[in-house]
Amino acid sequence: MPQRQRSRLGVALDRSAWFLLALHSTTFILLVHYSRVMSPAGGRRYLPSTAVFLNEVVKLAISLTMALYEVSKAVPASMPATSLFSSLVGAIFSGDSWKLVFPASLYTLSNSLQYVGLSNLPAPTFQDTYQLKLLISAISGLVLLKRSVPLRKWTVLLLLTTGVVLVQIADVGSQEVSHQDEGKHFTFPRTLEEWKAMKGAAGRLRKRSATYEGIEEDMLTIFPQFNSMIGLLATVGACVASGLAGVSFERVLKDSATPSSLWVRNVQLAVYSIFPALFIGVVLDGEKISANGFFQGYNWTVWLSIAVQVIGGIVAPFCIKHASKGLATATSIVLSTLLSIWFSEFKPTGNFLLGTAAVVPATYLYGNPSSSAGDGKLQARPRAISIKGHEKYAAVSEESLNNEFSVKLPTTPAALDAGLSTSRPSSPGHARTGSGRATSNSYFAKHA
Repeated sequence: MPQRQRSRLGVALDRSAWFLLALHSTTFILLVHYSRVMSPAGGRRYLPSTAVFLNEVVKLAISLTMALYEVSKAVPASMPATSLFSSLVGAIFSGDSWKLVFPASLYTLSNSLQYVGLSNLPAPTFQDTYQLKLLISAISGLVLLKRSVPLRKWTVLLLLTTGVVLVQIADVGSQEVSHQDEGKHFTFPRTLEEWKAMKGAAGRLRKRSATYEGIEEDMLTIFPQFNSMIGLLATVGACVASGLAGVSFERVLKDSATPSSLWVRNVQLAVYSIFPALFIGVVLDGEKISANGFFQGYNWTVWLSIAVQVIGGIVAPFCIKHASKGLATATSIVLSTLLSIWFSEFKPTGNFLLGTAAVVPATYLYGNPSSSAGDGKLQARPRAISIKGHEKYAAVSEESLNNEFSVKLPTTPAALDAGLSTSRPSSPGHARTGSGRATSNSYFAKHA
């Protein structure tokens, strides 16, 4: 393939990967947030623990299928299925696979806390705050991996933290205003058209006892209220869990004596993530699951958000090889903000816009690999080669500089036609050699 076509293909691949990463992040955050605030199906809202568990089960099934296909290509076709499965199980549970229990548990905890954060914060606010995981990753890498962080990146992280603080101040202020104005916009229906418009609200009413038992629960289910403090704590907890998980996973990969394929690693993470997800579901929502079923409150939005998360967890590692994650995240923040303003009536304040204007470039600069090229020491510029030409009858009276390579080019016809000889005609005992230029078309003799 020609070099120009290869370069065009590489540019197209990089742009496609960047677009897919940004689209996945934006779609997942908006879908999960909408599924947590929309009118619930059947009068009950779905349980986030069940969504996290299903996500791990589906990822395990897909990764196991791809790992089995990968192992089958490396063994003879005559190998029976039992031996094939045995070799796959040996590849999954052998060596240092048990070390992935810690990062897998942290990833599961981070996914669960993301649902809590998106249930109590607007999508753009959550996405801005979630970028604190870059700060946690830098600190964790410094402590656990002894990885040095240049001063430029610490400056970028300071800018990022300042932007997150401004975004959170804007979120708390906007919620205070919304709670104060909560009961000021209700008007009793006066016309027939207004009564007809309220006809659909009767379908969301449920029978309760005369003691008003459960009325508050019904109101919170139909009209969920944001709790910015719970959302902030959950998002920061998700950042800590995600940052520690990424660094510990990298530590396992570096210390591993036997390298494994990407699909085998995905299977290992999914296997060790199912048990924490099941434990969280039993502890937090076990009673509700036994009373109302595992799939209570599920609708098309919930299923679509699970599918998007599964696809992202599998495709994202491949896309990161060809795209800057920082650029994709920065693009996703801008898209989430614009779409939230357009569809969900999100009203950004001045502090939010100022904070986002700090978070977006900080995220891009921290995650852009080309921007870190100047972090190392500057290499000294190599000395130039000095080429000196001497005029006819000019005597060489100066020596070349010690650290320079001097090439002297002859300029006279006599010098050009002269041969390189190992002896003079009058030297006894030495045979005269031919011209080096005549034999090799070069001024310098070639030595074996």
